[in-house]
Amino acid sequence: MKKIILNFEKKSENFNELVQSAFNYNILEIIISEETFEVFKNIKRFKTYSNNAKLDPDNLILKEDSKLGELINQDKNVGVFLELKTKDDELKVVDLAKKGLNFIIVQAKDWKIIPFENLIARLHSIDTELIAQIDTIKEAEVMFKTLEIGVDGVVFTPKNSDEILSLKRLIQTSIQIEITKAKILNIKEIPDGSRVCVDTTTLLHSGEGMLVGSTAKGFVLVHAEVFETQFVASRPFRVNAGDVSAYILVPNDDPEASNPYKTNYLSELKAGDKVFVSDLNGNTRIVSVGRVKIEVRPMLLFNLAAEVKDEKIPINVILQNAETIRLISVDGRSVPVVYLKKGDEILVHIGPGATHFGTKIKETIIEK
Repeated sequence: MKKIILNFEKKSENFNELVQSAFNYNILEIIISEETFEVFKNIKRFKTYSNNAKLDPDNLILKEDSKLGELINQDKNVGVFLELKTKDDELKVVDLAKKGLNFIIVQAKDWKIIPFENLIARLHSIDTELIAQIDTIKEAEVMFKTLEIGVDGVVFTPKNSDEILSLKRLIQTSIQIEITKAKILNIKEIPDGSRVCVDTTTLLHSGEGMLVGSTAKGFVLVHAEVFETQFVASRPFRVNAGDVSAYILVPNDDPEASNPYKTNYLSELKAGDKVFVSDLNGNTRIVSVGRVKIEVRPMLLFNLAAEVKDEKIPINVILQNAETIRLISVDGRSVPVVYLKKGDEILVHIGPGATHFGTKIKETIIEK
């Protein structure tokens, strides 16, 4: 997990709001000063950084390396701050890392990308965290993705809570999945069924939804209820995802698994669980479930087929029969299920195939 360190050395007008946001978003590494020390000294969850040893921070930042010999290998984490101006400064960062520092905070006001590419390449095999001091969210995004590996963390002085949230989103685990099209072969009415509304703890956006299917062969992208209508208010945190027996894509917690996701039944979801949200291009993010609502409603069964390498992959999904439930057409439009018809094409994700307790396996399983 990439590290975010918030600079709380000065008390701005919205200081309390920023601290609360950091706490809420679980960004708990901060730089403190004598001015702000009292705010955090009794909040054990925060991990503090400071160049003032008298404040007894968890991480001591030195601005010069004369005391490294007596401080390294003690209980306290020790690092240095260094401004990168020349090639010699770049070489100094590497030399300092080799001395056994826990972290090095690097600021580069002019040249940024190339020097950090060099440092990432040189330090990725050394057990010293490379932290970039940045000025904008865009810079943070670049630093996290430079050379794909990215820096280990960033230091940032937030101006508002939205910036803290944007930083949090940058380090959220996500995957890229392949979105393709499938043609509707048949639509059948089911008089009643138990449908599941998945309410998340975050706001979803136009073009986003959850991937749901009746079999593990394929998943339909069911759009979030972000649209306002004359009869129903928008529910931008909700996806009316399908019937209780359907599969939904969720993160795979097994770090050794070859597949980054697995499936749960919609009926299994509960508050606090994690699910994948995908946009129409297959860009995903992980969101938390805040609530699950299961109610009996009239349903529609969609039988579809997707073509992959001259093979037809059958896909089924059962959704509530209502105007607020939408699928996404191949041209990117969100279309209410009540308006879809045989021959229409919608966006889907081809799944891994047979699963056992949500995990991909190689055995003969027939789902239809």
